[in-house]
Amino acid sequence: MRAALSTTCDFRIHYKEVGAVWKLSSLFLEHIPFHEENIVFFCIGTDRSTGDALGPLTGSFLTESPLFPFPVVGTLEDPLHALNLQQRLDETIQSYPSAFIVAIDACLGKGGSIGQLLIQSGPLHPGKAVGKELPSVGDVAIKGIVNIAGFMEHAVLQSTRLLLPYEMSRILGRSMQLAYGRSKS
Repeated sequence: MRAALSTTCDFRIHYKEVGAVWKLSSLFLEHIPFHEENIVFFCIGTDRSTGDALGPLTGSFLTESPLFPFPVVGTLEDPLHALNLQQRLDETIQSYPSAFIVAIDACLGKGGSIGQLLIQSGPLHPGKAVGKELPSVGDVAIKGIVNIAGFMEHAVLQSTRLLLPYEMSRILGRSMQLAYGRSKS
């Protein structure tokens, strides 16, 4: 059963906060049923825009871990983006009809929120910041605020320093792996 639609953020944590990996792993344990086999991670974004690389970077970190057993859609090598999102979503639903989807994507926000990771129950709406109409995806949404919203969003995403999405994706990957490890004990 799909989670109810939610437009509010359930939790916010800055990626540099002390203990962020542990705190995020605890949140993931509350929101992601790691005991189920049909979990799929949708890491949305493209490597052609530094600000939009959070998803593919996170997907690559997760797939590089031999201890992380879940399917990951969207990596630096094979990004999940606006042009293939619907197709990959359809393929996933066909292969895993009862899949619990964890959707990860970059987003824009207020200046004081840059670096925050947002976790919410319900789907995320990719492409919204740049005015794209894309399918909503996920039972749980994880968003990382990588830059300021409000003006020339495409240019803002293109000019975002890669270090921020890279560091945020490392924290997400480590937190997700820790949450899975903790779920087994």
